[in-house]
Amino acid sequence: MPKWLKTALKIAGGILAFVLLTVIAITVYIVTHRQKVLAMVTTTLNKNLDGELTIRSMDPTFFKSFPDVSLKLNDVTLRDKQFARHKHTFLMAKELAVSVNTAALLRGIIQVNRVGITNAAIDLYTDSTGYSNTSVFKKSNKPKNDQKKDDSESSTEIKQFDLNNVGFTLDNQQASKLFKFAVNDLSGKMNYPDSGWVADFNLDVMAKSMAFNTKKGSFIKDKHLSGPFLVSYNADKKIVTVAPNKLNIGDDPFTVGAQFNTGSPNTDFKITVAAEQILWRHASALLAPNITQKLNQFNLKNPFAVKCQLKGAFSGGGDPLIFVTCHVERNILEALGGQFTECSFNGVFTNNYINGMGLSDANSAIKVLDLNAKYKELPINIDSAIIHNLDNPVAEGTVRSKFDVPKINNVIGTQTLRFTKGDASLKLAVKANVVNFRLYKPVIAGSINIQHANASYVPRKLNFTNTAISVNLSGNDLVLSNIRLQSGRSIVFMNARVNNFLNLYYTAPEQILIKWNINSPQLYLAEFLGFLNARGAPVPVKQTNTKAASMTKTGSFIDQFNNVFEKARAEMHMTIGNLHYKKFLATNAHADIIVEAAGITLKTLTSNQAGGTLNASGRIIQGVTTNNRFTLNATVNNVNVKNFFYSFDNFGLKDLTSNNLTGILSAKANVSGIVTNEGSLGNNSLNGTLSLNLKNGALINYAPLKNIDKYVPFRDLTNITFNNLDGRFNLNGEKITIQPMQFNSSVLNMNVAGIYSLGKGTNISLDVPLRNPKKDKDITDQEELDKRRMKGIVLHLAAVDNDKGGVKIKLR
Repeated sequence: MPKWLKTALKIAGGILAFVLLTVIAITVYIVTHRQKVLAMVTTTLNKNLDGELTIRSMDPTFFKSFPDVSLKLNDVTLRDKQFARHKHTFLMAKELAVSVNTAALLRGIIQVNRVGITNAAIDLYTDSTGYSNTSVFKKSNKPKNDQKKDDSESSTEIKQFDLNNVGFTLDNQQASKLFKFAVNDLSGKMNYPDSGWVADFNLDVMAKSMAFNTKKGSFIKDKHLSGPFLVSYNADKKIVTVAPNKLNIGDDPFTVGAQFNTGSPNTDFKITVAAEQILWRHASALLAPNITQKLNQFNLKNPFAVKCQLKGAFSGGGDPLIFVTCHVERNILEALGGQFTECSFNGVFTNNYINGMGLSDANSAIKVLDLNAKYKELPINIDSAIIHNLDNPVAEGTVRSKFDVPKINNVIGTQTLRFTKGDASLKLAVKANVVNFRLYKPVIAGSINIQHANASYVPRKLNFTNTAISVNLSGNDLVLSNIRLQSGRSIVFMNARVNNFLNLYYTAPEQILIKWNINSPQLYLAEFLGFLNARGAPVPVKQTNTKAASMTKTGSFIDQFNNVFEKARAEMHMTIGNLHYKKFLATNAHADIIVEAAGITLKTLTSNQAGGTLNASGRIIQGVTTNNRFTLNATVNNVNVKNFFYSFDNFGLKDLTSNNLTGILSAKANVSGIVTNEGSLGNNSLNGTLSLNLKNGALINYAPLKNIDKYVPFRDLTNITFNNLDGRFNLNGEKITIQPMQFNSSVLNMNVAGIYSLGKGTNISLDVPLRNPKKDKDITDQEELDKRRMKGIVLHLAAVDNDKGGVKIKLR
């Protein structure tokens, strides 16, 4: 071995032996002078205290932090001078280990290099007046520019520290703040650059409470925290900085950073917490209960990225400023009573929606930016939406979409309208209260445009093809325009307006009046017989779970949509070029109609028909069966009686048809009856009165009159002409009562009265003078004609039922 190496080893061994002997000597000294050393330690630690530090006993721990000397202090208690009043002990530790500098100890000076605290409780208490038990620590009065160091004082620089099973509480009654942590393990090192100090440590803590406002509850309550920390202090700026680092909170990893301004009067702070992937419920559970409750009205099924910033003051009262941002990609969002799939957006939460209005739930808001999603397969785009005032939440936003019309069936259901084809686009501004996780009575403004659609109006069993419609909501009014409906051969163009629509939509749908203007070049009523049906009751949608069921209670816009269709009234102003119904044809028709839940009211109808005019009014009362009651008031002027009877299928008469009549007819009818859902008259259902006037008429091949040719021979009863015929009839089911009337014709005259039955019971009195009316054709004096009319032999006949279901003539 080289000589120099031997010499070096001897020197090193000597130094080590000296240090070892010194440590042993100090340890022996401490053991033999235990009370004296304890008094030195207590006195040294009390120098900067404004209270009382007590230590029950002290034991040396040889070689634990060699070459320093380690002291274990047992049952350490630190209290401020006001303890007797507030009863909060600042420090109570079963074991406090202190490592002191050996060289300094030889000079009679205690310099602490390491502190370990085990089985302890630290309680930082501030009462309602602002007094704090941290006043146990004296404030230094040394001038800032005084750089001289008094070697007679202990160094305040602690190189290492360990905390095990330590409870930490910060209870600020004045600011309503409560922080409680159960420290399982907190160990690290500190160094002291010129700027201040730097601490590098690992944390294993259970957060019992982190309440910035005890009235609102705790953040990260009962969450386990673990991870490394790097904390620095700038003495000039009096700022403590926590460098961003990974920290596990509960089961989720976060990046956490913070800054605390100890120089500010209230110790201002800023904390930033971020997670690259976290579930919505996990994230909301980290916040105070009042915020968690609001955020849990929503949910995201898959993890997403989130960042939260808290700004506030430890000594100041009230909530901290909270600002949360998140980024969501192709997720499933549950919100406002619905589920949105393939959902992407940027989100923001703040409790300072309007500056100067305070940090509170009432001034909190959730913002959604650039949202793209699908709602029941309906694509949705929202540039910006907001839910504000979380005490009484209000949602606002503008929804845009372009879609195939059948997809809207998934949204509005198929109880009222069912679409099978078409294209649609919409832009709707929505504002609504949020109640029980969903929109309640939303106010909507904007437009919906539908083209090339095939649709069915389910309650009336009506089908339309190649349909177009524009829906505009402006203010409280609803405007429907550019509507084209096609059903079979009928083409209808429509527009409508509903005043005060949004005010009545939820509160009084039965008061909604839809005013329609309808034009049609040709309309076939048989294609709209569905209007004769009573509105079908909506088929309830079966819900698979209680949550879905809760989304369909009163207040839902879609549910109310069906309710409005059920209860709203429609006022129709119609202009129709050609109006067809079976054999009936009217031209240039104008009608005013009211459609409501109970039935249809025809206010007025004017039209050209059979060469004359037809005016009518009436009502159809729709029943629960296939039969509907109706009333009709009609006036016919100067129509061709042959065509008129043909148009109305002879009004149900079997013996008198359009083939038996010619002439110009005017009539008035006030009748009621039954019409079926198929548009046919109910058998023997007519009741009412009918009066008529037939001019220049003819009765051709009328079979019942042929039966009297044996009583009035040598006359042509196959073609009876007359100038004027007035008649009045009472309709009562199958019985038609013929009021007494005179029949003056080219062949014979008759007085007629009695009952004509559509079934059994015909009994008509016929008084027929045998005098031939042709003998009086040259007489122009009406009074003279009336005198001659019944002269001579008069046959008294009766028209009654025969055995074959027809009518026979016999003498009375």
